[in-house]
Amino acid sequence: MIRQDILESQAKLVYLGIGSNLGNRKSNIERARLILLERNIDILKSSSFYETSSWPDPKNPKFLNIVLKVRTHFGPVKLLKLCKKIELSLGRKDSPKNSPRECDIDILDYDNKTMKKGIKLPHPRMHSRNFVLFPLFELDKNWSHPVTKQDIKNLIFGLKNKDISSIKQI
Repeated sequence: MIRQDILESQAKLVYLGIGSNLGNRKSNIERARLILLERNIDILKSSSFYETSSWPDPKNPKFLNIVLKVRTHFGPVKLLKLCKKIELSLGRKDSPKNSPRECDIDILDYDNKTMKKGIKLPHPRMHSRNFVLFPLFELDKNWSHPVTKQDIKNLIFGLKNKDISSIKQI
C-alpha cells in the first residue's frame, strides 16, 4: 500500500488562467509566468494570448489572457496562496470584484479534482468564460469539465454568440 504523503508529493497537472488589463498587459503575464517557473512550477504548455472586453464594464481596459498547463507538487491551497502572492508582487491592489488589475491568476482545473471547501475546484465560472475556454481548447482539445463532464467543444458551442465573436487571438 502506498502511503498518502507519497501520493500527495507526486506532481499534479493543473491549468492556470492568467490575465491582465492594467499597465503593460503582456509584460505582466510574462512576469507572472517567470515567477511561476522560479517557484518550481513546471510549465508544460502555454496558449496564445487572447484579448477580450472587460467584464462587467466594457468601458474598462481590455483584458489580455492566457492559459498554462503546468505540473506542480503544490497542493491546491498552497498553489492558490502562491498565485495570490504573485498577483500582489505584480501590483494587484485590494479592490472591488472585477476591477481592473495588473495580474489575475486563477486555478481553473487542478488534476481533475473537485473541491468546495477552502478553494472551489474546478473554477466555478470557467465553463462560461470565453477567455478561459478558447485558450484551454488550444492546449487540450480533449479536456472535459470535472463536474459536468462536458467536453471543451460543447462548452465553447454553449457560449453566447457575442462571446464567441468578441474574443481575439493575438
